Parts: sequence; structure tokens; C-alpha cells
Amino acid sequence: MTDSSSDVAGQKATLDSGVAHSARVWDYWLGGKDNFAADRKAGDQIRGVLSDVVEAARADRAFLIRAVRFLAGAAGVRQFLDIGTGLPTANNTHEVAQSVAPESRIVYVDNDPIVLVHARALLVGAARGATDYIDADVRDPDAILRGAGRTLDFDQPVGIMMLGVVQFVIDDAEARAIVKRLMDAVPSGSYLAIAHPIVGVSAELEEAVRLWNETGSAPQALRTPEQIVRFFDGLELLEPGVVPCPQWRPELREADPDRDVAPWRVCAVGRKP
Repeated sequence: MTDSSSDVAGQKATLDSGVAHSARVWDYWLGGKDNFAADRKAGDQIRGVLSDVVEAARADRAFLIRAVRFLAGAAGVRQFLDIGTGLPTANNTHEVAQSVAPESRIVYVDNDPIVLVHARALLVGAARGATDYIDADVRDPDAILRGAGRTLDFDQPVGIMMLGVVQFVIDDAEARAIVKRLMDAVPSGSYLAIAHPIVGVSAELEEAVRLWNETGSAPQALRTPEQIVRFFDGLELLEPGVVPCPQWRPELREADPDRDVAPWRVCAVGRKP
């Protein structure tokens, strides 16, 4: 297991408990306790406008579980780069991957100091595998790759998880360039998983994003499904393509995948040929 205590001791980000942060608001929606008054206020404000946002958060987590289980299982992936990991909750990427393949190696990436404080909790992985945490921003893919290279072998396939993070790169060309840089660094047989809110489906979502962009720590952008597909240029987009999170390969024991839960939050997985 990789020791990231130096990262914890030398954290670069500055905690501002008076400004809502997406990771802590997400934690609040999922019933966590690692959040502040500003996060709860923003979370309540957004939920007042977007009534199914908590269900969307849960659907996003369920997609993560299914995607990682597929990658570690049928796809045979043994390395994961989880960017924008957020605060630890149940069924984190390393827990899911290592339950399928204990030798799996996982690197988490985030730049929220509260997440940094919880790095030690994230670093409890299987004895045969490895789990690391790096403090980096999605806008600096080279720093992410340098840090991840301590734990991951970029000559072997990697599952790159980018759930709820690409939306915080406002410029579309920059966002595509970041995703391309990351995928260019990994070999054939690697995978990309993205979850992202889309425009044109929910007026309530668009109002909620407007409110967030007025008060949150980092603004976010909505994109069309066609723009989401472009993140997978050069990759083989797996069935069923870009769909609402509950509809990506639901398991039999799960509720009806066609139920109308947060159709504004879509996801997809692609394979590098």
C-alpha cells in the first residue's frame, strides 16, 4: 500500500468553510457529516429547485459500482484512476475493484482539503493491491499523471473514472483536451467512464446550476449528449451508449431502469482500442 502521508502533511488547497464545495454538498445529499453550514445551505437551496438531485447522487454512485465491477470483472482491468473522487462513502472505487480482484491498484485524485484529510481512510485497501491519493486539479492532467505514476503502470490498461468532474471545466475545448491527454497516456484496453449533467432536459436543473454558479466554489457547465459523446472520440463506446445513469447496464435486483430518475444526468463508458 502506498503511503501518502506526505501529501496530507503538505496539502496545497486552502479550506474555506464559508463557501460551498461540490464534494461536501454531495456528501450532505448522501447523508454524510463532512460538510459545513455553507454546504448544507447550498444543498438545500439546490434541492428546493431540483427535487430529484439526491436520487441523482445515488444513481451516480450506483453507476460507479456497476462500471467498476464490470471493469474489474469482465474487462479484466486491474488499475483505476478516479478523478474527482469526493468524500469517502460506501462502495468506493477501491472497495468495489478489490472485492472483485484484490490485486487491483487505485489512485484517487481530488483537490478539496476535506477530502485530503480523509485520505488515510481512502488508503485502506486490500493487502494484495495498492491505493493512493494525490492532491491535484482536473485542469492539470500532467500533474495527475505524474502523481498516479507512483502507483499505476501506464503500460497496462487503466480504468479512468471521471464522474461529476468534467462539468467543472467550463470551456468545451479545454475539457476535451484534458480527457484526450489522460487517454493518450494509457494503453489499448483502457477505459473511460464519465457521468455528466446535460442541458435541454430539465429547466429545474438549469436553474439549480445558475444558483450554484453564483455561490459555489467552482462554476459548472451543462453539455448536450452530443458533446458528451465527443469525449469518447477515438474510443469504442460501450452499449448502451450515453444514457441516464440508472439505465447503464442495470442489475436484475435493481429497480426498474426505465423509471424517470434524474434523466438530466447521463453516463457512458468507452474502451481504447
